[in-house]
Amino acid sequence: MAIPQTKMELRPLGNTGLKVSAVGFGASPLGSVFGPVAEDDAVATVREAFRLGINFFDTSPYYGATLSEKMLGKALKALQVPRGDYIVATKCGRYEEGFDFSAERVRKSIDESLERLQLDYVDILHCHDIEFGSLDQIVSETIPALQKLKQEGKARFIGITGLPLDIFTYVLDRVPPGTVDVILSYCHYGVNDSALLDLLPYLKSKGVGVISASPLAMGLLTEQGPPEWHPASPELKSACKAAVAHCKSKGKKITKLALQYSLANKEISSVLVGMSSVSQVEENVAAVTELEGLGIDKETLSEVEAILEPVKNLTWPSGIHQK
Repeated sequence: MAIPQTKMELRPLGNTGLKVSAVGFGASPLGSVFGPVAEDDAVATVREAFRLGINFFDTSPYYGATLSEKMLGKALKALQVPRGDYIVATKCGRYEEGFDFSAERVRKSIDESLERLQLDYVDILHCHDIEFGSLDQIVSETIPALQKLKQEGKARFIGITGLPLDIFTYVLDRVPPGTVDVILSYCHYGVNDSALLDLLPYLKSKGVGVISASPLAMGLLTEQGPPEWHPASPELKSACKAAVAHCKSKGKKITKLALQYSLANKEISSVLVGMSSVSQVEENVAAVTELEGLGIDKETLSEVEAILEPVKNLTWPSGIHQK
């Protein structure tokens, strides 16, 4: 039975020809990385996301030690819709046991991922957190291996992900134009850190699609606050906490404001947000709908920006440290 879909803004992803939903579904929480998620809940969450117009789903074998891929695979299969109706990205190179960007591991990795996802191909295969490997190996070995997988039809497009922004220019300057189709940057396009902005003209000139993840700065811009392991400095944590408290005192949700801030830049094709419940999906989609209708709350935004100004773009050197 067809699932009646609500319309959501779809944005072109670089030169890929893909059109991705403005909000993308970050599937890491389906791997129970932020707390347990039952299979029924995962299926219901993905179904609701798809029904509300989200067509882009992002995962990795690293999330929940392969559990995220398995759960997403089951949930997408349960949709019972044509494969072309949704876009799936997964990653290679980062695993529970560590990093391995070798060509041999990349080939093995995609076959394992496709089996877990119950798919014949993924739309995007990213090299995951490349700053933890040798960037020269990424250029000379990993990306050529990904190009072979592209020729074989196992991945339609190639991407790279990581926290430091200079890794993207390093790689893109050393591979032929059109080799890398997409980059995924995280924690660099939000209210507290918009450093990605400076890189957008360069990426556009290369024809590379831009996905931005974690508009809530891995929990800094939430009422429950960041997890204990969060690598931000005490100064950054304190300023974000003050911004959260200010919004709360006005009866506003900083999560909505932060998401809308990230969504407002149309140069970014999709903003990935982790979701693990139907209510989270509904809240995120409502933020998009409201942004398109009423626009962003400019008064609260300017007050929050003033609070965060002393720590603007003060991000940690690398997001999640290697074990």
